[in-house]
Amino acid sequence: MPENVLDLYEKMNIKANPATLTVLFSACSKGANDRAKNIGKESLQKMPNDYYNNNILLTSAINMLMKFNDIQSAEKLFKMIKNKDIITYGSMMKGYTENKEYDKVLDLFEQMPLKPDHIIGVLVFNASAQLLHDRAKQIGRQLLYQVPKHFHSDTVVLTSVIDMLMKFNDVTTAEHYFKMIKKKDVVAYSVLMNGYNINNEPLKCLQLLDEIKQHNLIPDEVVWIILIGACAQLSIRSKCQLIFDQIPSHLINKKYIQNSLIHMWGKAGSVENAQKIFQLVDNPDAITYSAMINAYGLNRMGLEAIELYRNIPCHLRDEVTYICVLNACSHSALLDDAYSIFNEIPQKNEQIITTMIDCLSRLYLFDEAQKLIEDYEKSYPPSSAMYMAILSGTRNSRQHILSKQIYDRMKILFPNQKDSLISGSILLSNIYLSLGDHQEAENIRLNRIEQLGTKVKSGTSWTEVNGDIVEFKANDRSHSRSKEIYAQSKHISDTLIKYDPSWKSCPLRKDETIESVLSSHSERLAIAYHFIQQKEPSFIQITNNLRMCGDCHRATKLITKIWQCEIIVRDANCIHHFSPDGTCSCRDHF
Repeated sequence: MPENVLDLYEKMNIKANPATLTVLFSACSKGANDRAKNIGKESLQKMPNDYYNNNILLTSAINMLMKFNDIQSAEKLFKMIKNKDIITYGSMMKGYTENKEYDKVLDLFEQMPLKPDHIIGVLVFNASAQLLHDRAKQIGRQLLYQVPKHFHSDTVVLTSVIDMLMKFNDVTTAEHYFKMIKKKDVVAYSVLMNGYNINNEPLKCLQLLDEIKQHNLIPDEVVWIILIGACAQLSIRSKCQLIFDQIPSHLINKKYIQNSLIHMWGKAGSVENAQKIFQLVDNPDAITYSAMINAYGLNRMGLEAIELYRNIPCHLRDEVTYICVLNACSHSALLDDAYSIFNEIPQKNEQIITTMIDCLSRLYLFDEAQKLIEDYEKSYPPSSAMYMAILSGTRNSRQHILSKQIYDRMKILFPNQKDSLISGSILLSNIYLSLGDHQEAENIRLNRIEQLGTKVKSGTSWTEVNGDIVEFKANDRSHSRSKEIYAQSKHISDTLIKYDPSWKSCPLRKDETIESVLSSHSERLAIAYHFIQQKEPSFIQITNNLRMCGDCHRATKLITKIWQCEIIVRDANCIHHFSPDGTCSCRDHF
């Protein structure tokens, strides 16, 4: 009851002692409103000099100032403390964390002459997990290997370690520390599950639900949101339905759960279910509207997305809303609508302009796209995302000269953005492959390895067969029926080549054939597995973690035409609905 504390303090007619001020500063921290700030700062300024020798009192004052977002004053007070103890250091680090000054947490940790306790450990692990740069990883791992053994019995410490390691993409070590937790609670499970989602392992996330129940733990709201997120990654309708059916009814009425469900059903290609959830929402907010617009956009329902956007109250339109509706226009090739909406947006930031550039590039309007970049760069630093949007468009239009110019400019402008340069080089290589220039594509690949390293995200596909979710990675031979799968994939490739030899464009290396290369792509293995289970499947649904390559896209169109089936592939960019007439809903703009 912090307000009551302030009321009582103002009625006091005697001098406040250190204990009273400690309680007052704590109440001001919890209130953190204008009144609390005025009383707290005024009391601090009037504090007698001899009170500055009281560590407990000053630590309480530091906590208060950090809650007020007054970092500078907190730092001055911290410097005044002669004999700093572990609690004082912890208070400063906690304050830096609350103000998202994670680098300062690590700075202070390195300056600290004391051995860290479990609270300091948690704060440093959390800061390292937020920063994720080389220094943060080094400090986080070094502390982990130096902490006393008794820290390993602290569930809170281990949970923060798991979170950090998962964000470092070190799943194996995170799993090791999770096994060390003797009494696992829901929070520990939620951190591990979220880590699996971060590292593109949604199946492992979903499998933990049964383990949670076996330990007689009750999944909380956070766990359900993480599970819904895992289903959104997988985008397999049956798995989405299975999780949806287990969510407690009282949580279905929670708006943040509803927003997550709309997103999940949209990514699974079930717009009807997304609409049903949307209709349940009382007083939709900006997040709700954006989720539904995005669901329409992913499924090429641009007109529906625009209609919903026009019905949103103006005060609820935000950056995400604008990006979602422009994306919907982009995926449905609604250029005039995109321009109309774009021109209405009062404040156009980097992300909004990038989305418009993507829309123009998909329609091969590269001059207009580059003009937007030029106008943006008159006032702001260059954005790699804008150049990547143009590169994506040049891939589909096979404009190798323009794509080379764009990529060369990216290397000059963004020499340290390795991830963007790797993605750009892959797109550029794919353009040359589509033109049959395998040598140039190979040169780009070798140059990328030499300059940027070999780290390229592995292609992964998920599909459901007979009620089970099966995962395939590119060149994956871990499945028990791997020989049959590869034989079937090769049979499909042979059939496609006989039907239309023009679709293949992959480069060949030593001991490779066109059939062997393409047959080992993750989505091709998933399709082949369906044909093993059923000679003539009528419906196949696959989720890719990466964008489909041009070869697999053309191959899948032919497969649906030759075998007269329907295939839905949700890749990292959009949802492809392949029809038995040999067409795709993306109209080859992906």
